[in-house]
Amino acid sequence: MAAHKKPGQWNKETIIIVGLMCVVFLWTLNRVELENKPQEETADKIEKTQDEAKQVVEKALVPLATGKEPIDKIFVQSGCAACHMIPGIRVAKDREGPKLELGTNARRRLADPNYHGNAKTEWEYVQESILNPGAYIVQGYPDRVMPRWYGQKLTAGALDKIITYLLKIEEVP
Repeated sequence: MAAHKKPGQWNKETIIIVGLMCVVFLWTLNRVELENKPQEETADKIEKTQDEAKQVVEKALVPLATGKEPIDKIFVQSGCAACHMIPGIRVAKDREGPKLELGTNARRRLADPNYHGNAKTEWEYVQESILNPGAYIVQGYPDRVMPRWYGQKLTAGALDKIITYLLKIEEVP
């Protein structure tokens, strides 16, 4: 017995095929619409992402000190006073690092056989100890406590002012 179809009536297979064709048509339409979307929207999204990244980078590049500040402020802003005892800087706490009497100690450390840096002068030694603190580790203090990023966070002016100040500090017996 063959089922008689009335005109305009669809069987299951026809409904499934038409449904699949609709899904494919809608998917294709969506893809075409996405491809033809104005480039401005995509450019705006990229620009926003770049702006956000730029803000992060700009914050990272902001120096801790410029060298125009008073010396005690440079030591505080740079974080030096949090770890070192620095004669003449009343807020310097002496928590993690050696006492900074480099007017005396710089020449001693340059002469120390354990010194493996490249400095030839006391000025170069102090600069190197700030920018490359692993070149010489003062006995009794751990390596890797002093930040390695001061070269990116201090201007040349701040670095010069720090070095000049530290080389004036002599050890008091």
